[in-house]
Amino acid sequence: MKLTKAQYDEIAQFLGHVQPTRQSLRKLKEKFPSQSQSTLLSIFSQEYQKQIKRTHAKHHTAEAIETYYQRYLNGVMKNAAAPVLLELANEVDFAPSLMARIVLERFLQEKEQAIPSKTLINSMLRDPSQIPDGVLANQVYQCTVNDCCYGPLVDCIKHAIGHEHEVLLREMLLEKNLSFIAEDQLRAKGYDKTPDFILEVPVAVEGHIIHWIESKASFGDESSHQAYLQDQFWSYWNRFGPGLVIYWYGFIEELDCHRERGILLKDCFPTDIVTLRHSMA
Repeated sequence: MKLTKAQYDEIAQFLGHVQPTRQSLRKLKEKFPSQSQSTLLSIFSQEYQKQIKRTHAKHHTAEAIETYYQRYLNGVMKNAAAPVLLELANEVDFAPSLMARIVLERFLQEKEQAIPSKTLINSMLRDPSQIPDGVLANQVYQCTVNDCCYGPLVDCIKHAIGHEHEVLLREMLLEKNLSFIAEDQLRAKGYDKTPDFILEVPVAVEGHIIHWIESKASFGDESSHQAYLQDQFWSYWNRFGPGLVIYWYGFIEELDCHRERGILLKDCFPTDIVTLRHSMA
């Protein structure tokens, strides 16, 4: 689903005035019933991540960390069964999983008298049963399962959705009898930055030659698209020629402005593919 910049800005403005909860997501769907739910969910997640990045530093000062840790200790001392960390995260408008990470790291630092490794922290967030404190383990678990946009559960879901769309794209290419080289094959040959699929025989889409296709199981907003252009798409263009990016959950239509330079945007698999065989006929 393609949105105009004005439509996208209206959705983003609405999200700026609500908390990132499942209740807010329901309100978003009610406010914009004509928009795809998948598109709204992707925008919801991306806008929240932008907000967290803007406020990330203030939550990681020494003073903030100590305040959060002491509030956690005081809270569980009064009622260990209450969702102390989750409520604290919501109160200070911070992602529950990131709040859990802060408090867990501070707890381990005090227990071990050393700064814990990121590997250990990530392992405990994925499996809170590893945390050597039952109360904190339960608090961390409550945060991860109630976080809409961050944490190991969300990361797992995003990875699965991304893989699902790559498989879907592969099946569509096979159905069209298009010969391609997949990303894993390219990496085996020593390529570092590679698109999901390179077409061994280029095709034409809407009058534009396509050498490669990249699958993005997300909405293409301005900031994410500019980052992808800089980090990925132009590198693909330099190495393999012009290509196609599919934003499965839509994009801001004004961003599709590099067609003449060799990067085409679509929100679905193109139906009007012209192959070499068709052009010869």
